[in-house]
Amino acid sequence: MTTEPPYLAIAAELRRRVRSGELSPGDRVPSTRAITREWGVAMATATKALGVLRQEGLVRPEAGVGTVVVPLAGPDAHLKRGPDTEPLSRERLVEAALALADAEGLHALTMRRLATALGVSTMALYRHVQGKAELVRLMTDAACGEVPLGPVPREWRTGLEQGARWLRGMYRRHRWMAHAMASFTRPVATPNALAYLEWVLKSLRGTPLTSAEKLHTHLLVFAYVQGLSMAEDLEEQARQDTGISDGEWMEQNEPRHDAIQAGGSYPELEAVTSGGDFGLDLDSLFEFGLRRTLDGIASMIDETSG
Repeated sequence: MTTEPPYLAIAAELRRRVRSGELSPGDRVPSTRAITREWGVAMATATKALGVLRQEGLVRPEAGVGTVVVPLAGPDAHLKRGPDTEPLSRERLVEAALALADAEGLHALTMRRLATALGVSTMALYRHVQGKAELVRLMTDAACGEVPLGPVPREWRTGLEQGARWLRGMYRRHRWMAHAMASFTRPVATPNALAYLEWVLKSLRGTPLTSAEKLHTHLLVFAYVQGLSMAEDLEEQARQDTGISDGEWMEQNEPRHDAIQAGGSYPELEAVTSGGDFGLDLDSLFEFGLRRTLDGIASMIDETSG
């Protein structure tokens, strides 16, 4: 007799609660931590159970809340746009794909899942895109074109700072993009993505930097924002998977850190964290790192000018 894996049994029970109305649309489902307590399983098992329900479209991650029941009748109803009679188009396809990736991450985006959300056959999608790779490229282009960069500032530092903040804003609206645009040797080539690069290069036009130095300067700032944005996406995923805030996580893990440091093997770490005024969040880290990065570029420009 085959025994059902624990994560499937947990998923089945949570599915029953959703379909019976015990968990209503918009309700938060048990977090991974709550599942580990209720069923006595490992965190990985709890994560897999919630993953099954997300894949089925019964639940979705909600920023700052946790995993919640999809707030409309029918799986993937939260992804639908307009009436069901609206004809399928490339624009509608990209819009639905953006909604799915924004809600659940790029890993949840499959052609079959997207077809279900749109109420069409999977083959119908291939009349508009060749496959997922082209779809992600179109999604990236659409996301890059949402907010205009505006006029290029006269001063290069203002331009690079403005460009960095624009890029971070885009990554915050679409967290999956930091991973989709991760390659430097195989960049995503779309009109709107190239428009951003052109804008940055124009901001460096009045500097004495060589062509190679201008490209490296762009990639340096891009890599900094992208790396921090990828970390931000991982932080958000951790909040959604565990259902606890960063403060709650620190409170739970502080005794362990204190126990490790109690032996006196990490005096420098103890010195910088024991003052009571130490606080770290990704916003403050972004501001600190952006200033230091621009300071380094300024130093290079000064050296080149001399």
